[in-house]
Formats: sequence, C-alpha cells, structure tokens
Amino acid sequence: MSIPNDTPRSQLAALVREIAVVHGQVTLSSGRTSDHYVDMRRATLHHAAAPLIGHVMLDLLEENGFGPEEIDAVGGLTLGADPVAASILHAAASRGLELDAFVVRKEAKAHGMQRRVEGPDVAGRRVVALDDTSTTGGSVLTAVEALREAGAEVVAAAVVVDRDTGVRERIAEAALPYLFALDKADLQLD
Repeated sequence: MSIPNDTPRSQLAALVREIAVVHGQVTLSSGRTSDHYVDMRRATLHHAAAPLIGHVMLDLLEENGFGPEEIDAVGGLTLGADPVAASILHAAASRGLELDAFVVRKEAKAHGMQRRVEGPDVAGRRVVALDDTSTTGGSVLTAVEALREAGAEVVAAAVVVDRDTGVRERIAEAALPYLFALDKADLQLD
C-alpha cells in the first residue's frame, strides 16, 4: 500500500479511496441505492488510516474554532462514530491537549447506570457530534438529540466523509455548523 508523502488530509483521502471505497450496487442504511459504498470501518479501524483520521479531524475542528480549548469532548452514535472519537482523543493526547470522548447508545441500557451517553459526563460541557460518514444525517442528529437530553451543549457536527446527499442542509436545520474532512471529489466519486 503506497501512501503519498503529502498532507495528512491527502494521505487520508488516498487511503480511504484504496481501502474503504467499494464499487458496485449497494443499498445504504437510509434505504437509498448507490453505485459505490464507503465502508469507513475499513479506514477507521486501519493501522495507518485511524491515526490520520484523528489528526485530520482534530485539525479540521481547530481550524473551525472547535479545538480542545473551545470544546470538551467528541463522540457520536455507536458504532460509526466510536473509532473516530477514539482517534481524535488519541491525536489530542499526542499533542498534549485534553479532550474527552463519549459514546451515544441507540437507547439507554436497562441495567447498570442506565445511561445513553457513555464515558465522561457531558452535562454542561461543549461537545461535537461525530460520525464516520453520513448519507441522511440521521445518526448525527440522533446523537445530537441524546446529547442535548444529557445536558451537553452541542456546538457542531463533524464527519470524516460527506457523501453530498443533503446532510449539510439537515444539520443546518438543527442550527449547527457542519464540518467534514473529505467529500466525494476527494474520493474521486464524482
């Protein structure tokens, strides 16, 4: 596997194209069909791509005014957001920055602490809702709702890959800035 010696973002785009883009007819979780699928778990759990995701996303957040000095934690709906949040957490720690991560369950556990948002408490904290990729924005918006119910101040939504399928508009309706690291053009899917 060859990674161009370029910016972390372009290195990430090359890796995602190589290991996560699957060509062929597929039905997405939204019910829509597509002639390609971006299987981000192939990237978010990959030894070379995961660290890049953490640094690229952390840079993206910082460049848009959501660095660890402005936010307290990142995370989103399990399962897609989990490795992204962990990658950002580790990237921040490698830079000597304090940034927590959290996991939003699809529903609260019926036992134990019965929490829907796991990890450090998010009540009263400024957070960013994440996902690996998004077609409709449903996962991000579900996480936003759960985070607000848990008392968090959700300040933005961010995804690694934007499929350019209307998510920007849906997130804007929720009155949140929407950030993404890569889009269809970066993945040569135009």
